Amino acid sequence: MKSVDIDLNDSAYVRADRMRYEKNRLSSNLAILSIVLNGLFFISIYKSNAGTYYYNLLMGASIVYNMLFMLVVFLVSEGSKSYHITYSYIAIAVGILQFARIAVFPMRAHNAEVVVQDVSVKVMEDGQFFRVLVYLIGSGVCLLASAVIGIMRANTLSAHLRSLESR
Repeated sequence: MKSVDIDLNDSAYVRADRMRYEKNRLSSNLAILSIVLNGLFFISIYKSNAGTYYYNLLMGASIVYNMLFMLVVFLVSEGSKSYHITYSYIAIAVGILQFARIAVFPMRAHNAEVVVQDVSVKVMEDGQFFRVLVYLIGSGVCLLASAVIGIMRANTLSAHLRSLESR
């Protein structure tokens, strides 16, 4: 049996060793916050009443995407708790999609006008557009931060476990 030289006063060693027993709550909570911000986006877009602008196939696809988004990000949240690095890579992809979504409804709706009772009105006013952008950007940033933290912590724990095995 090998002798193990462990300096229990080394704070980096203690932090890494604690990771074996603690969940990665920061990454998980950031992913959950991303879901909350996406929910606020969802509410903000769908509460709008601009004639029949939103009643099309793209809206149906958006609703399905939002449901899949919430499911995938919840799974990312749960997987990142256990330091599974694969979930962090999924979070990066979904986070990037949140930024890409800005061009789907917010940009189109902000630039569109519809005629309601013989009056031309903007589908999305500036205030709502800014709010929706904040929700989508915030959601994407939370996912990317969750992913980066998850990757860093997973790598730290993995290196620590390898060092324990080599002793």
